[in-house]
Parts: sequence; structure tokens; C-alpha cells
Amino acid sequence: MQITDSLDECINLIKKARIEKKPMSIAYHGNIVNLWERLAEEPELLVELGSDQTSCHNPFNGGYYPVQLSFSEANQLMSSNPEQFKTLVQESLRRHIRAINKLSQKGMKFWDYGNSFLLEASRAGADVLNKDNKFIYPSYVQDIMGDIFSLGFGPFRWVCTSGDPEDLRITDKVAAAICRELSSTASIKNKGQYEDNLRWIEQAESNQLVVGSQARILYSDAEGRSRIALRFNELVKDGNLKGPVVISRDHHDVGGTDSPWRETSNITDGSQFTADMAVQNFLGLGVHGATWIALHNGGGTGWGEAINGGFGLVLDGKDSTHERIRRLLRWDVLHGVTRRAWSGNDNANWAIREAMNSLPNLNVTLPNIVNEDLINNISNS
Repeated sequence: MQITDSLDECINLIKKARIEKKPMSIAYHGNIVNLWERLAEEPELLVELGSDQTSCHNPFNGGYYPVQLSFSEANQLMSSNPEQFKTLVQESLRRHIRAINKLSQKGMKFWDYGNSFLLEASRAGADVLNKDNKFIYPSYVQDIMGDIFSLGFGPFRWVCTSGDPEDLRITDKVAAAICRELSSTASIKNKGQYEDNLRWIEQAESNQLVVGSQARILYSDAEGRSRIALRFNELVKDGNLKGPVVISRDHHDVGGTDSPWRETSNITDGSQFTADMAVQNFLGLGVHGATWIALHNGGGTGWGEAINGGFGLVLDGKDSTHERIRRLLRWDVLHGVTRRAWSGNDNANWAIREAMNSLPNLNVTLPNIVNEDLINNISNS
């Protein structure tokens, strides 16, 4: 990694890497607005892909530092004159977007990470809205990740409570075997997801991805998660693992979050601004046997901008835990798939039909999709 606090050196490093065509990680130690503006001034487009993970879910209390001030000056003004600080933050956001827009016009592809950057920029009066009052740049959820949540794929995690690396190594191998098995029979819609995650889990240990807890994150659907968790529970029961395993997930997943700027940004029927999915998910998690459940606000997108439901389930080797796994993990995922199907999403409609075909006891009310031309004709008459 190359680290520099000089804009000139940073630009030269980028140019050098482009000429040599070798991987290089460059960190600029300074305000990102200065870097965006400098990149926008360059005659050559040096950045083809751009995003911004600025913490605009908390823009006026340390999540965003205005370009007009030094770090120490900003900290002082944040405390002594919050209103003036807010004014400078919004002015900086407008500059921020102007530089990104200029680069975008040159050909850079930009997307929002989901930490309310575009939302706060729009509130500051920056040029980020089209004539329909929607953001001109997409969220990475649908633009980079694709429609995987609608297919039921999202990140879940497990923690080996023994703290023993050997337990994690065993669980890695089990998860890889199940991914390999599922990928061999998967449909064309799901096959690539299983194959990508098989590659990930097979390389996880060699890439030294553990920091602290002996934990792992993997993307899978309801079927994959259920099979993995059931096998882990068997390993605990048989004494092949030195301690229980805890399985859970983040808010960034299929069914636990209502967040119109991130997780539910691909729900476009207007219902993405409600909090029904997270609340129902939270209640269902309790009914279906989670060890603990949580309902909270924010989740990285700002207080009042998202509702999240979460859980933890201890895989302790008991026979009763087997049943809880079957009920809870399928509920957690398929509830979110159903919600997306009801909003008119084709992939989710396909995925929930497939789930009903494989689970005889699953009965979901399917949506009747109305022709949009018919709706438009009625509204215009």
C-alpha cells in the first residue's frame, strides 16, 4: 500500500499504476473532496469506478468533515458553533457532488454505498436528483450486488464459541461441501451464487480473514443456511466441535431490514418507505425460536432512515435445536423474499415459487401483477 498526504503524489501514483498495469492500493491522507476535485481537473479520466463510504448517516457530529476546515478546526467548530458547522458541511457536500458529477460526465461510473451520502447531499441542495426527484446514481445493492436479495441470497455469519481455530477450520470444510453440493444441482439463477461463495469459503483461511473471534461470513439462501446450520448442530452433538456455534446475520440481508437507501432500494413500488418487513421479521424470529432477537434503528444509514430486525441462534447440539433451525432460518430468509415478490419483483416471485415446490408446508399468497399500462390509463382518464 502507498500512503500519501500530497495530492500531486497521489495523482502520480495513480498514473504510474495505470501505465504499469499492476495492482496497487493507494491511500490519500486528507479530505476526500480535495481529491475528487483534483481528479475532476485532470484532462485524463483516471478513475473509471467511483463510490463514497462517507458516514453521512451522522453528518454533523463527526461523520463528515467539511473541506473548508482542517481536522482540528472542524472539531472545534462542531462543538462551539454547530449551526455554522452544519452550513459548512452542506456547502462541502455541494462541492463534493459537483466534482463527482463532472467525473461522471467524463465516463466514471459512480454508485452510492448506502450510508446516506446521496440523501444528505440532496438535503444540502446538491445536484443529485433527476426530473422525477430520484437519485441520479444507484445504490450499490442493486447496481453492484445485483438482485441477490430477491433470490434469497445474503450474508449470514457463524461464531465458534470455543475460540479454537480448528473448530472454524472444520466448519469451513462443512460449509464448502454443502455449497459444492448445492451448486451441482442449482438452477441457472442460483448456480453462480453458490459457485462464488464456494470459492470464497475455500480460500477464507489462506486469506487470513479472521480478526478476533473465530467467525466467518458467507452468503447463502434459506436452503444453504439451513443445511449448514443443521450440520453444525450435529457436529456439536457428536463432540466433533469443542463448543457450540452461534449463527446470526447482519442487518444487510434479505428479510430483516427496511432501508429505502440501501437494503430495500430495489423495492420500487413505494412500499420501501414502510417498516413492515423488519418488524414482522423481528416478531417471527421470536416465535420461531431464536435465542435472542433485536429491533433497532439506523443500521449505518441514519437514525430514522432504517429499521432492522436481527437475531442470534445458539447451535448447542440439542435435538430441539434442529427443529428451531428448520423453522427459523427459512422464516428469516423467505419472509424477505415474499415481501419482495409482493412488490412485483420477478426474481423474488420465482424464488418463492421454487421454495413452495420444495417445502410442502410452505404456503405463500402470491401477488397478482397488474399491467402498468392499465394502471397508467386509469390514472390518466
